[in-house]
Order: sequence, then structure tokens, then C-alpha cells
Amino acid sequence: MTTPDRTPPRRIDYFFSCVSPWSFLGHAPFMAVAHRHHATVAFHPVELGPVFAKTGGLPLAKRAAERQRYRLVELQRWRAKRGVELHLAPAFWPFDGALADQTIIAALQAGLPVEDLIARICSGVWQRQENLALPEVIAAVADAVGLPGDSLVAAAQGEAAKATYLDNREKAVAADVFGAPSYVLDGEVFWGQDRIDLLDEALASRRPPFRPTT
Repeated sequence: MTTPDRTPPRRIDYFFSCVSPWSFLGHAPFMAVAHRHHATVAFHPVELGPVFAKTGGLPLAKRAAERQRYRLVELQRWRAKRGVELHLAPAFWPFDGALADQTIIAALQAGLPVEDLIARICSGVWQRQENLALPEVIAAVADAVGLPGDSLVAAAQGEAAKATYLDNREKAVAADVFGAPSYVLDGEVFWGQDRIDLLDEALASRRPPFRPTT
């Protein structure tokens, strides 16, 4: 007779933004890993500009030309590796992602599932080239995954969603997060969708977290 596994599920804090192509590329493989290990995911949409400002990062437009060129090469590599369509310069990007991110927060606050909503918002930006700054576009995206779009967009503009969005910045910095996507397991930060395999290994081995040492 097999003894049932009573090990409590691991929690992963997931920091991401719909304006990040790396968040888009990593969302499906990350969620697959989380599901495989029966991990609990805490979703934290985060505004990247203030996080960069507090942690020494630069917005894309202010980075050196060499870094900007390399980013385009990396996006093509990972687009091919993941086997997904991705526009390198979508028609409505860059854009203010606050309303889209806050709509995800509003869904969380309503107790609704957000995995498919995040996927649909991100693919709207990076594949379908939709203008995700517009309330009506965000509402249609939510409707497409079976969620009440109009009510979520209305809630996204309320104080509760805005307060959580601001709080997510502070949570990110407090967790040593400095970019998106970042996955935090037992206080150990895995930055970037190219670290999902390492996260998978950490979950499988149940090793203790690595810590900064001097």
C-alpha cells in the first residue's frame, strides 16, 4: 500500500509584467512546471520602471545600443526554442501596462483564475498586436477566457487594485527581484524565463535554497 504524500505544496511567488516579452515567453513553461510539482503560485503583476529605478536597472530605451541589439538576438533565439510566434516590435508596444496588470489583480481579488487571462493578455501584446492599453480591448481579452471583462476592467481602476499594484513593487524589491519574470522559491530568486529549468530542478530535489554569501 502506497503512503499518501502529505508534503505541503511549495509556494512560488511569480513576478511578471504584460509589457515584458520574457514574461510572455516564460508564462506557459513556468505554469507547466508549477502544475507538475503541485506548487501554489502567488501571482504578482509588477510595474517594472520603478523596480528598475530602485535596483539599478535601466529601461530599454536607455540601455546601450549593444545591449539593445543583443536583446533582439536573444528574443529570436528563445522564440525559436519555445516554438511560438512573437513580434519583436509589436504595433502597440511600448505601452502603459498598468490597466492590464491591474485587471489581473482585480481578477485575483475576485477569486477568479488568472493563468489563462495572463496568457491571453501577453499573447495579445506579443502575437496579435492588440492595444492592451485600451479598456475595451482588455475587457474583450478577459471575455475571451470566460471572465467578466467589463466588471474586471472597472475594478482594475479602483483603489484596491491600484494599492496592490503599488504594493507589488515593494514586495518585488524586498524579495531582491529586479526584473521580470522572476520566480521566488523559499526566498531564492530565479530571474528570467531561461531559469525555469533550474527552478524545476530545485522543486524536484527539494534542496534548501541557495543564499547570497560573501
